[in-house]
Amino acid sequence: MLWLLRHAEAADGIADDDRPLTEKGFRQADAAGIALARLGERIDVCLSSPKLRAVQTAEHACEPLAVEVRLEPALGGAPFDVEELTAGLGTVLIVGHDPSMSLLLHDLTGTQARMKKGGLAGVNKGELVTLMRPVELAAIAFADAPVGTG
Repeated sequence: MLWLLRHAEAADGIADDDRPLTEKGFRQADAAGIALARLGERIDVCLSSPKLRAVQTAEHACEPLAVEVRLEPALGGAPFDVEELTAGLGTVLIVGHDPSMSLLLHDLTGTQARMKKGGLAGVNKGELVTLMRPVELAAIAFADAPVGTG
């Protein structure tokens, strides 16, 4: 199983590599991790782009999963071979950027979908098994919260 997480909402007006997450972005990243945990998904390792917003997304998403985050320079925007990158790692969560995440989703499944910031896709043996927007992840993650607080 392979999970793809597009980095969460990032601040504007700052150099691309140094853009931090916004408060909304931190909530999106938290929601992704909590939702995966609530769904009972077991992630063996997380590979993240070294860009700040991806690292922050990965760290927040992986906290409730108790998963190690490894920085992977190839995810910073250069083309990469996902099979080679994930070989022998088990179930992997990849945190990166668009258009790379949407293109990777297409290459793996043939799906024509643009991943939203903070969105998550699950791929199993070339089949898209789930595609969730941040609002859906928040609904899962914060299902017990009073309405309007997630």
